[in-house]
Amino acid sequence: MLLPRLEFNINEYMFPCLNKKYFGVECPGCGIQRSLSLILHGDFIAAFKMYPAIYTLIILFGFIGINHFYKIKYANKIIITLLAINFVIIFTNYINKFI
Repeated sequence: MLLPRLEFNINEYMFPCLNKKYFGVECPGCGIQRSLSLILHGDFIAAFKMYPAIYTLIILFGFIGINHFYKIKYANKIIITLLAINFVIIFTNYINKFI
């Protein structure tokens, strides 16, 4: 007996950007949800084009998670460096949206 396939559209369950909704201007985080959705669907290049900082954010949060269980020497310096890299990528992408 075959089970019926459930059709699921994740885009119907995404949170709207309140900044864009109320002020008409995208926020620096616009695109991150869709980018994660694209990664889950295996479309890695489109995920990068949607939100360029997605992979460095995954590395950052992965490192923070690993550091939570296994204390890593110089973790604070690594986290600050990853935060700075993410800030530069997010800020650059945000400025490019307006150019």
